[in-house]
Amino acid sequence: MPTLPDALRRVLASPKFAAALTLAILTTAFGTHLLRSVVGWPGLIGILGGLIVLAVLSLLARRPIVEWHGLLPISIIVFVAWCTLSGVWSGYVAETIIGVSYQITVGFLAIYVALVRDTFQVVRATGDVLRALLALSIVLEVLSGLLLDLPIAFLGVAGNIDQLGPIQGVFGSRNVFGLITLIAAVTFYVELRARSIPRGLGIGSMWLAGICLVLTRSPVIVVVAICVTVAALALYGLRRTPVDGRRMLQLGLLSAALVAAGAAWLGRITIIDALNAGSEFEVRYSLWSEMWRLVELHPLEGWGWAGFWPQDVTPYGWIEFTTGRLHATGLNAYLDVYFQVGLIGFLAFLALVLLAFVRSWLLASNKRSLAYVWAPLILVTLLVTSAAESTILFEFGWLLLVICSVKAAQGLSWRSALPHKPHPDAP
Repeated sequence: MPTLPDALRRVLASPKFAAALTLAILTTAFGTHLLRSVVGWPGLIGILGGLIVLAVLSLLARRPIVEWHGLLPISIIVFVAWCTLSGVWSGYVAETIIGVSYQITVGFLAIYVALVRDTFQVVRATGDVLRALLALSIVLEVLSGLLLDLPIAFLGVAGNIDQLGPIQGVFGSRNVFGLITLIAAVTFYVELRARSIPRGLGIGSMWLAGICLVLTRSPVIVVVAICVTVAALALYGLRRTPVDGRRMLQLGLLSAALVAAGAAWLGRITIIDALNAGSEFEVRYSLWSEMWRLVELHPLEGWGWAGFWPQDVTPYGWIEFTTGRLHATGLNAYLDVYFQVGLIGFLAFLALVLLAFVRSWLLASNKRSLAYVWAPLILVTLLVTSAAESTILFEFGWLLLVICSVKAAQGLSWRSALPHKPHPDAP
């Protein structure tokens, strides 16, 4: 009979435990608004603390079979280290410590998922979690808007489904709901094409995502969906192109992307009018103008990392007073990073996202498995959305960025060429 510690170690090292913990981590990351609304910040922190303990114990139990060489991309280390260092000059040290701790907590859970599950398993787990959350969102919207005809205030559900939206689901805002729905659509598509789920379930999941996407009525997500569709078509063409011709096609796609980005910038006013997003853009523009004015006071090092904006400290109180609205983020990940950790932090963040995207794109272009297509399409979704939301810096956005970055580094990193001695117990 095995002793209790031996039996516990086997449980913690088992694939079933890793799969269950991965589902719990993804559910928590995508459901943070729901959890905060139900159990508050203390409850959410308690859940995250429990997940950290379980993840650490699982990693210790799986230590002989985990490949640790070149585990963490240096770009992640540099960015998080600079955010931590910003506490030295931050005018709100306590908030910086809290923000960095939250960032590291979610990042560690992402690293755990990337270590113990392969890409295909991550896709399946993400699909299962998002199917449940989208279905729950629709059920609550129907309950609020059609059956009770009352908003569910503590969840932020306005009950506008009877007017065909906009709806918020269990995610707090239509833009976040739209982003998560688009992530779900990409995941469901990969599952369906890879035949990892029954065809009926895959088609039903795509219909669910499509309905949610339409009902959010988010002009931001319309632009993101177009970009993701174009990226998916480009990857489809690349994967069908003979290896010898892929290099020139990659260069052509890069040139076309740069031209399209320049044209979109020059025609941004026309695009905004066409999407009927004028009032929403005006709110963002006033916020960004004030942020840019304050950035000039600390251009190199920034004001100090805070993550979600604390409203009772400088300069965030100034921004609320000047713009006349309460903002939890900068509504632009790139400017938000520049504002909080300056030019150095911005360049570190840019290196992180570009390395993750380029590596994942090259893997998706050259590997046969459809699972590799998931990461670059998710990164396109996050990076384009980052022009109008700061979601990539927090919670599920940060979790997905770290997972994709670690997975891309595992498959395509210069450190993989360095000599290393495998663990004697590794398979």
